[in-house]
Amino acid sequence: MHDHPMPSSTPAPASLEPTSPTSAALRIAVLGTGRMGLPIARRLHAAGHRVHAWNRTRAKAEPLQDLGVQVHDSPADAVQGADIAVSMLENGPVVGEVLFARGAAAALRPGALFIDMASIQPREAREHAQRLAALGVAHLDAPVSGGTVGAENGTLAIMVGGAAQDFARAQPVWAPLGRATHVGAHGSGQLAKLANQMIVGIGIGAVAEALLFAAKGGADMAKVREAMTGGFADSRILQLHGQRMVERDFAPRARMAVQLKDLRNALDTAQDIGFDGPITALLETLYAQAVAHGLAELDHSGLFVELAKRNAMS
Repeated sequence: MHDHPMPSSTPAPASLEPTSPTSAALRIAVLGTGRMGLPIARRLHAAGHRVHAWNRTRAKAEPLQDLGVQVHDSPADAVQGADIAVSMLENGPVVGEVLFARGAAAALRPGALFIDMASIQPREAREHAQRLAALGVAHLDAPVSGGTVGAENGTLAIMVGGAAQDFARAQPVWAPLGRATHVGAHGSGQLAKLANQMIVGIGIGAVAEALLFAAKGGADMAKVREAMTGGFADSRILQLHGQRMVERDFAPRARMAVQLKDLRNALDTAQDIGFDGPITALLETLYAQAVAHGLAELDHSGLFVELAKRNAMS
């Protein structure tokens, strides 16, 4: 759901040409077909799997019907008979609602695998895993980095928590979507994603402050960014978000409000595990002030605007 930096070892985009279904084709339910879920469903269908889809607003799933994907009116109907269910929903409470209030968990057959690709709290992922295990359903938390471009091109970085054997049997799901890494037990995928979001949020703040500092002193901000390319301070954040700052292009790819939510989730989890994260706390304060000043719908690189105003540079 975010356009965050991707590892350099990310695979090249895979073809979207459909392959003929084989004996290895799985019945896969995709719950949530928004900006990320729709291309994920497309790629799984193109890989030859029998894909069934559900979305709270049905119209967002209906474009998949032209491909031969069956669209359902309820999540419980979508997961009936599924080998694997993949969800890309808004947050932890919504995942819990779809699973346990709207009947998806009860409708999954014993032995099925539920893969939650949403970004939620680690403790929520562990709770969902426990409740599903009581029904005989396996669980993986598998949040992603790479944004809609990564979802469309099959170049997502996928951070997976759960049992190693479940990670292995999910290989037919990982292959069309990107590069998956098993990082530990249930909830560990969410910890890895929060760590990713901490680096992104902190990195954006560092790049914005440094470029503004250079400009305030009289340097050409675009040239300063160019001069750092290839040096020790170079990064995907300097390249991508730094260019947005130079161009004052803050059209939302990943919104400021979402970055703030991510940092708050990281701080909540830090409290749960007894970890002191002072740098994350500082950036949470800065993003919160930016949102309070009306910048919530800007791209998260728009923290630059908040820092510019502080220095009378807007």
